[in-house]
Parts: sequence; structure tokens; C-alpha cells
Amino acid sequence: MTQVRQKALNQGIRGDKLRKAEDPCAAARQILRESLTMARALSASLSANEQLGLARAITASIITSYWEALQESELEVWNLQAIPDSIVLKRLSGSAASLAHSAGAAAASLPPLEANYLIGIIYTGMMPPSLRAEFGAFYTPPALCERLIHIATESGVDWMTAKVLDPACGGGAFLAPVARRMADDLVGCTAKIAVKNIGQRLRGFEIDSFAAWMSQAFLEATLLPLCREAGMRLPPVVEVCDSLDRTPGKETFDLVIGNPPYGRVKLSPERREKFKRGLFGHANLYGLFTDLALRFTKPRGIIAFVTPTSFLAGEYFKSLRKLLGHEAPPAAIDFVSERKGVFEDVLQETLLAAYRRGDAPAVGQVHFLAADPSIGFTATAAGPFSLPADVGEPWLMPRSPEQRQLASNASSMPHRLSDYGYKVSTGPLVWNRHKNSLRDGPGKNRFPLIWAESVRTDGSFEFRADRRNHKPWFAPAAGEDWVVTNSPCVLLQRTTAKEQARRLIAAELPVSFLKKHGAVVVENHLNMIRPISLPAVHPSVIAALLNSHVVDQLFRCVNGSVAVSAFELEAMPLPPVPALRQLERLIANKAKKSEIEAEIATLYDIGAKK
Repeated sequence: MTQVRQKALNQGIRGDKLRKAEDPCAAARQILRESLTMARALSASLSANEQLGLARAITASIITSYWEALQESELEVWNLQAIPDSIVLKRLSGSAASLAHSAGAAAASLPPLEANYLIGIIYTGMMPPSLRAEFGAFYTPPALCERLIHIATESGVDWMTAKVLDPACGGGAFLAPVARRMADDLVGCTAKIAVKNIGQRLRGFEIDSFAAWMSQAFLEATLLPLCREAGMRLPPVVEVCDSLDRTPGKETFDLVIGNPPYGRVKLSPERREKFKRGLFGHANLYGLFTDLALRFTKPRGIIAFVTPTSFLAGEYFKSLRKLLGHEAPPAAIDFVSERKGVFEDVLQETLLAAYRRGDAPAVGQVHFLAADPSIGFTATAAGPFSLPADVGEPWLMPRSPEQRQLASNASSMPHRLSDYGYKVSTGPLVWNRHKNSLRDGPGKNRFPLIWAESVRTDGSFEFRADRRNHKPWFAPAAGEDWVVTNSPCVLLQRTTAKEQARRLIAAELPVSFLKKHGAVVVENHLNMIRPISLPAVHPSVIAALLNSHVVDQLFRCVNGSVAVSAFELEAMPLPPVPALRQLERLIANKAKKSEIEAEIATLYDIGAKK
């Protein structure tokens, strides 16, 4: 801890020399990033309540120092808005106070939106993980905020007149740039009228009272030159409340924007009833906030949200897709190409979307965003998309320009796995619930236990159990016969990430293996694609399709998470059965993989991968 304190003191020395740096902004960013590391170290041994108290105390001190530094050249210093009496701040030690002072002074060298973000992630980075997850406190980088505002503008928002709400405003990541955009467009009026106008048209809801205070402070810091010119403070625009308890009444908005919290949540009967129209099974917070946004948005108004991509395809979100498809179809969607380094400590795939309330489903546009060190992100057009006839089905969209033609061609293909005579189910064995039935070797009434590693990346099946806690045999106890499988099927790994070379990794369960052992037990990390009647297509053809580059890319246009779900697989567009005869012949004749790939590319009317 002594080293941490010494670093904090050194930080103050560096802060004094900030203006002499060749690149003051780069130096300021470095100081703020180091401040987060040191602040986390200061709170590492504390209880959850103490961590929260220290996080608030350090952040409040940073904001105070930042606020004062912004006014160094002013004859009259405006006082920072008071922290609510309900928030009791921990008294800081000398090292923590020094750290906060230098961090705040450094932040004043940065553009306001960047300063707000970097201070905000010091607060969230020090929060206890459980509380951070409960509040969904993951603040949006300024470049993504600006991109979402651009999407909203392209979708028809008029910043001179629009009333705007962020229903989960956190530290003001969206409110501040929206306020700045309003100010930029309010030409031809006095500064006083502009400040009053913004105060009347901008609203934020936030459940965390300290974050709400931060949001108001950052808003005023962003508009400080305008407020100074007007000679008046910005009126309060942030309200502390649980947004999900709110009903719009007569107050509706032209734009509802933000990055709502996410994560599964258990709902009270009353709240489940309130949001039932968008729910199917498990509830996710961002789904509830999307429904809430619809209620607060005027007809022809815009909803612009940053969310995980999982709602595009998962079965649990099919009611939400129906709700959006009927009430506010998407006009534009941007996929964030890289998960790491976009949000602090967040690995979920992310998208930015604009929805127009009251529109009929129409052709929308997809872009994908790639990190660019010089400007934050670059947006590349990936092509148009249309919603399926049944808007509750997975939404098929290109995730890259290379997928544009494939997605377009596949969207008009009506055939599915059920047309081939197959259905998808999850391997029935959750092994850690049946540990006593796992065995090291064969024996009477024992069956091979098929783990995910038995499905090899080259599309072959190899009976193996070489990972920790994996055993190769299973002896069903009385009443456990339901885990046993004795019919041919195709096995498919159930969990893969978009960074992998392939998302679909399949292998036919050899009939010879089944005959030799009589039956098998398939573990839960595999999907089983099984015939539901006399199948119209041989399992080897199913495996070849799934292992192809073309169908793997098609799956990426459907899937929104690391899970390879039965619901998504059964919704995948497939060629008609009669068109598969040549593919069947190639497989029967053990053709080269390149020939099989070329034939499958032909089935989807695109060129084969070279």
C-alpha cells in the first residue's frame, strides 16, 4: 500500500507538469487511466459498502477538482452543485485526496465528453462488482455516443425542437453530447434562451443517486461556456428514480436514447405483468428498457439504443422482436466489430440501433464499426436488411460487407431443418448433476459419454474425454434412461465465439459407433440434430452444410451470442431438398472439401471461398 500512496503523490507532481507536456491530452489520459488503477488498489481490501463509499468519495473529489480547474481563468467561480444529503462521503486519506486532485486537474485538459467518460469509469471501476452489475453501470465511450447521435440524426431527429430522454443516464454519457448538439443547432437565439430551451427539452432518469449527481455536473461542465455567457445555471434535468416504475402520462419524447442496463433479472409479478408483451421466459433488463422506451416515444419518434446483439436471434427475445417489428422497426443498425476494449470489462457483442415508432417494416441499413485510434471508430456499410415475415423469427443481417449478398439471397429461402425431417435438441446430460454415474472404463450397462471435444474442428468424430473432470463412460442409475440416445444424429458444438475461425463445428455420429455400443449419452455442451421422421436428407449432408464456410457465415448473420441455440439453427434458411442431389453425390464419392464448398456456395448463389 505504501507504493500505491507514493504513486498517488507522484501523480500530483505529474499533474503540476501537465501543461508542459508535448501532448497535454495524452498526458491527461494517462494520468486518469493510472488513477483508476491506483484507486482500485486503494479499495481492494475493503468491504462492498466501503468500496462504494470510497468510489463515491474519490469521484466526487475528482469532479470537484475538475470543476474548479475549468474555471481557473474566471473572476467569479461558480460553486459545484451540492451532493444530495442522502449520500454520505467517506473522508479521504492524504494519498487518495492527492490522487483525486491531480486526476481532476488532468481531466480539465481534455474535451468535456472525454473527461466525463474517463472520470465516469473511475467511479464504475471502483464499484463493487455485484452493485455494478445490478445498476448496469458500464459507461459508453464518447465515440460510440457520437455515432449513435449521428444515427438518430440520420433517422430524422431535429435537434432544434426534439424533446429527448435517456431513461438510464448513468453519468451523462449521452445527455452531455445531446445537450451540446442542441446548443450547436440553436442558432439565432441568445445564450439565455438556449440554456432555458435545453433545460426544458432534455431529461434523464437514473436509479443511482450519485450517478445522477455526476450526470448533472457533467452536463453543466459541458455547457459551461454557454451558461457563463447566459449568466445562468443549467436547470436540473436528471431525476433519481427507478425508470421501470415510470409511466409516460402526457410526457412523451421525440427521441429516447441511451445505453440501458443489461442482464437477467427476476421480476415481481406486478412488473412481469407490466412488461409481459415483450417477454418470453427469462427477462433481461435491456429488453425491459426497450419496451419502456416504446412507451415514452411519440409516434414517428426515434429510439436510439446501445444494446447487446443477443435480442436479434435468441428465443427468449422473440416477443421483444415481435414488439419492435410491429411498433418500431429498426431503421439502422451498427455492429461493433470488436468486443474487447470498447466497454470497460464488457465482452458481450454490441450493436447501435435506431428504431422509428409507428413505421411499417422497411429496408434498413447495416454498418459495422471498427476501432480507429485516430478518430475512435470507422463505419463501413455492410448492406441492407429486411425483417422476416414473422418478425418474431431471428433477424438475418449481414455483419460484414462480404456477407451482404449471402444474407440477401438467404432471406428469400423458405426451407428449414424441419423440411429436411430434423429437429434440434440439446444434449440431455448435465454432467455435474450426475457425477456419481461417470465411469473411467466400459462395463455392464455403461455407454460412451460424448463430450464436446469429440466433435473435431475438421468435421470428424473422435471418441475422447481428455479435459478436466471428463470421463468417457456413463452408467445410468435407475430412472436415468432418458439421457441415453440410440438414434443417428449430427452433433454440433453448442458454445463458440465470433472470434473463432468457425462458429459451426459439426460431426455425424457414426452409425458404426452406435451399432458397436448400442447407444450413447450426449453431454449438454453439444446440440443433437436428430431425425423426426424418415429424413429427406442424409445426416452426412447436414454435417457438410453446417461445416461449410457459407453456412457458417450465414449463421453469423443470425446469431447474436456465444450460444449456438436450437432456435437459431431451426430458423436457418436452407436450400430445397431437390437441389441437394449433387451435394449428396459429392459426399458419397468422398469429394475434396473445396468441391463440396463450391457446390454449397452454388446452392446459395454466391461464389465459393477461395
